[in-house]
Amino acid sequence: MNAEQPAYQFKIPKIFFFKTKEQPTVRKPFAAKRFRKPEVIYPESDGQPMAENTKQYKKIVYVKENLERIFVDNKNVFIAADLFWYPVEFDNKTKYAPDVMVAFGRPKGDRRSYLQWEEGNIPPQVVFEILSPSNTNKEMTRKFRFYQLYGVEEYYVYDPDKNILKGWIRSNKKLNKIDNINGWTSPILGVRFEISKNDLMMFDMNGEKFSTLSEMAFERDKEKKRAELQEKRAEQEKVRAELQEKRAKQEKVRAEQQEKRAEQEKIRAELQEKRADDEKKRAEQEKFRAELQEKRADDEKKRAEQAELKLAALMKKMKQLNIEL
Repeated sequence: MNAEQPAYQFKIPKIFFFKTKEQPTVRKPFAAKRFRKPEVIYPESDGQPMAENTKQYKKIVYVKENLERIFVDNKNVFIAADLFWYPVEFDNKTKYAPDVMVAFGRPKGDRRSYLQWEEGNIPPQVVFEILSPSNTNKEMTRKFRFYQLYGVEEYYVYDPDKNILKGWIRSNKKLNKIDNINGWTSPILGVRFEISKNDLMMFDMNGEKFSTLSEMAFERDKEKKRAELQEKRAEQEKVRAELQEKRAKQEKVRAEQQEKRAEQEKIRAELQEKRADDEKKRAEQEKFRAELQEKRADDEKKRAEQAELKLAALMKKMKQLNIEL
């Protein structure tokens, strides 16, 4: 993306003088109006595509997505592709949209453009440009001057058609060319660059090779399938747990019912035992009553027999005494 860089001009209001009727000879200035910040619109796009061909697009995505991957756990590393960077407030002409830029010390998140004064005045420290056939030397010179002027620490340019990588690193306030770029490790990113016979390869700080688009797609598909499988397993575990919970509830209900039945059987047995005890007591009482009646009958019989004996004895004695009734 191209951009011109004219400086934004502000005019200081003139001071006017006037005369009053009371003091016709004294000139008084108007108070200068308070300066208002102009309302500036910062365009978010120039209408140009991010990439002009598949080679350029693939390499932009290759760099951007792999950098996102290696800094995924660092909340204060902002990485963007084809995002306008405005370094100067109120100046909407001075801008460029690097193919990939990395800003350390800035939080992740979506942005419509990178307004440096709203980002703690922190410029992107690392910038990548992936060349397309339409890029001219004049355009790339303007970009170089822009990045050098506004504080880029590391600047890399890769030509996918010629398989040429160039790099610059800041020293003494200037971007100085890196002479031996093949095998170079970025001091800021910790990323190593290797130029193979046909392509640029990059490696993270653990020596792991950056993934290509097809490898990313394969990994995403693999992760998707793994996630779906885990989700399916989790669902099965959930169903299994629900079944176990249901069985446990059924067992609990069954145990409670058995306990209730056992309690009822115990109560029934106790009632039967009580009835049996009551019957036994009644039988004993009846037996005791019968024995008592039998004893009374025996006593009555004995008394009757004794009365008869006494009467017979008395009759005999009266007969002996010649006493007649």
